[in-house]
Amino acid sequence: MENIVRTLKIKLPPRQSAFLWGPRKTGKSTFLKQAFPDSLVYDLLQKDLYLEVVKNPSVLRERILAKDPALLKFPIILDEVQKVPELLDEVHWMIENKGLQFVMCGSSARKLKRGQANLLGGRAWRFELFPLVSAELEHFDLKRVLNHGLLPSHYLQDNAARSIRAYVQDYLKEEVFEEGIVRSIPAFSRFFDAMSYSLGEIVNYSNISRDCGVGSKTVKEYYQILVDMLLGSFVEPYKKRQSRSVILKAPKFYFFDVGVAAAIARRPVLEERGEFFGRALENLIFMELNAYRSYKERDFEINYWRTKSGIEVDFILNDGQVAIEVKGAARVDGAELTGLKAFIDEYKPQKAIVVSNERESRVAGDIRIMPWRDFLARLWLGEIV
Repeated sequence: MENIVRTLKIKLPPRQSAFLWGPRKTGKSTFLKQAFPDSLVYDLLQKDLYLEVVKNPSVLRERILAKDPALLKFPIILDEVQKVPELLDEVHWMIENKGLQFVMCGSSARKLKRGQANLLGGRAWRFELFPLVSAELEHFDLKRVLNHGLLPSHYLQDNAARSIRAYVQDYLKEEVFEEGIVRSIPAFSRFFDAMSYSLGEIVNYSNISRDCGVGSKTVKEYYQILVDMLLGSFVEPYKKRQSRSVILKAPKFYFFDVGVAAAIARRPVLEERGEFFGRALENLIFMELNAYRSYKERDFEINYWRTKSGIEVDFILNDGQVAIEVKGAARVDGAELTGLKAFIDEYKPQKAIVVSNERESRVAGDIRIMPWRDFLARLWLGEIV
């Protein structure tokens, strides 16, 4: 892990603090130790520290102000800060009155948002750490990625199946339960199973509601829990022009890690072809687009476009300037270009791209068909968007 250089960079001017968010096991603690090697670190996963500050948050302030002033010239790391939201009032005071800097790290901002915690009113910039991306790996083994995922410890482990199962069973569900926001554990477990079969597809709240035995409103709340805890993202439909023939309301949902998604759905990718391979590749492309947008600080929307007759384009970027369709096929034929051709006719994007499993790039009319490896390389060079 020490040999992997993460793409995220956190450079803070004087008196500026930061929040760093990301799901568990994305490598936040390791990243912060490498980025701020001289900083004091307070890890709230340490039970003795947690019990002390949860009873009396001012203890942290007292400990910090007792340190050698030379140590306080560096940003102070607070790991798993969401476990004690009251600490943010102490942080606020130290920023304002002592000029200290903090980097506050956590795996869920939900408690802070819902508990109306002090989010420091712009005194802390927001950063996010994602699973590994292709630009960080010298050797990018696609089949390994789609099955192991890109959480660092999972990707680097030769036999990751047991670790991924433990992550899904012991962390994902338990973390939600610990947040104290799910009344029925069995219902949420059924939701987890039901939603796994529609990852990357348009969310049908009614169908999932029926499958897991709770109301549609509760299903929407469950999805929002996953979003708040950084475990997945909604992709909204592209709505530049109102049309009765185009879907305008129902979102898609992608999990934060393709390997975890495969484990939840119990769908390993055994070969580089077929429906499961295509879906997993689509989820991977979303992960890379999402991370690229965040790390490079590019302010563009990621949408999808679909007509009620079923014609679809997977990703519409930057207000319709770039249209991307993902196909797992080793050869993309004319029928698989229907969605992009329809979008081109209607919206005239600057770029129309098929990301595929073909070996070489080629051009079919206004559409560029690219091997996934070429697409990822050009994405991180800033040539796609």
